[in-house]
Amino acid sequence: MAKPFWTKVSGKELAQGDLLLGCLVPQFGADFGAAGEGAAEALSVGEQTLVIVTQSCDLENSKIELVALCPAYTLPEFEEHNPKFKTKGRWEEVRKGRVEGLHLLGSPDNPDDNKGALVVDFGQIFSLPPAYLEKKAEAAGTRLRLDSPYLEHFSQAFARYFMRVGLPSQIPQFK
Repeated sequence: MAKPFWTKVSGKELAQGDLLLGCLVPQFGADFGAAGEGAAEALSVGEQTLVIVTQSCDLENSKIELVALCPAYTLPEFEEHNPKFKTKGRWEEVRKGRVEGLHLLGSPDNPDDNKGALVVDFGQIFSLPPAYLEKKAEAAGTRLRLDSPYLEHFSQAFARYFMRVGLPSQIPQFK
């Protein structure tokens, strides 16, 4: 039996690895920026499930003006917009860390159920005010926070995604 990935918390205190439901985020239409002064029509607001990626120490010490968050999806939600992930073996590649920008988190309800996992997309980052997120967190009552060592693994995966370096050429393969 797998150890739970999540712990239940309440209150307005935020930490890295907090899962926040129904956060308001900007959504940009295809014409955003092309319309000049009419660009506002290409901007709307939607709701998103987000995971905090800002370091807990920065949140605790009020060292930030905005909190960085990445969207989290259920596997069916993600597959709806990315049909190639419906193919057999694709989620196993994500689980093994072989798909850039995606990270799997264990099911909040049953860590042994890989179909209930959440996928986090590091390729999308939202920045939202701490006061707004604190109100969301407090209003949620009981909510989920990644537990150790899954939090550190998540943080490390986020860092790996941003520290990648593409080389123009590599040392030739040994034969």
